[in-house]
Amino acid sequence: MQNEEGQKVVERFFEAIFDLKRRKIIRGKQTFTRRYGINNRNFWLLEQDKSRDILQVAWLSHLVEDFDISAEWLLTGKGKMYTKEPIVRLGYTNKKKE
Repeated sequence: MQNEEGQKVVERFFEAIFDLKRRKIIRGKQTFTRRYGINNRNFWLLEQDKSRDILQVAWLSHLVEDFDISAEWLLTGKGKMYTKEPIVRLGYTNKKKE
């Protein structure tokens, strides 16, 4: 079970996912889970119950590396969500997957 700080990280993770969707950088949660081979059920379960201990560190690193989400913001809530203003491309990310 996630402690209170862990749950805050999970909340910010989903806040970032929803913001990427709102900005049309990704089409939705399924776009994210498919791209990174994340189990949809685990993703959904964590969204429903943020106290579950199933968040993978790699999920956070995908946001940081491919979408310019601030690692400091994800982990601590300090600063801005993005390290730089994202480029909006429907269904695509700022950076190409190598």
